Amino acid sequence: MKQAKLLSDAERKRFAAVIDSKRYATRNHTAVALSFYAGLRACEIAGLKIGDVFEAGGAVRDTIYLSAAQTKGSAGNTVLVNKKLAAALKRYAAQYPKRLQHPNAPIMFSAKGAGFTAQTVVNLFQTLYKAAAIDGASSHSGRRQFVTELADKGVNARVVQALARHKHLNTTMRYIDLNENKLRAAVELVSY
Repeated sequence: MKQAKLLSDAERKRFAAVIDSKRYATRNHTAVALSFYAGLRACEIAGLKIGDVFEAGGAVRDTIYLSAAQTKGSAGNTVLVNKKLAAALKRYAAQYPKRLQHPNAPIMFSAKGAGFTAQTVVNLFQTLYKAAAIDGASSHSGRRQFVTELADKGVNARVVQALARHKHLNTTMRYIDLNENKLRAAVELVSY
């Protein structure tokens, strides 16, 4: 199976410019931020509710707890929110303040207000990448970029595994120390 394309700096800029030119730019930038800054899969982005991401007063949570129904597989998981993702989520809150009043409303919404399915998220990314003339990229490109950038910046493989919410790494990696401080420091290294 062919892997999702990693974006060059020029492609990232072109991609962002295309998003800016479209309707629902803030919503779409939020989907991209969730993918590139937190490594979320399309099904996880589609499954997010306002209350998963925002406190009752509208503040951005520093940790997103995904239920088993929101993830790939059968287990819930934790996603740490770095500063860049928090900034994107604050822009979302400023653009859509009425949505924040409904904690069970989906983060990703259609023109009629309905939530996205995982396939709708995949289609959104495909449409945006096509408009930016970026071949080989998909909704998984952000997740792959997230994992690759962490690894390229020297983040311990066990930390990368935890942040990516993968179940398996080779046995040797089981012994590497892992703590929240390392995880938080690691997510701050990611750039888009």
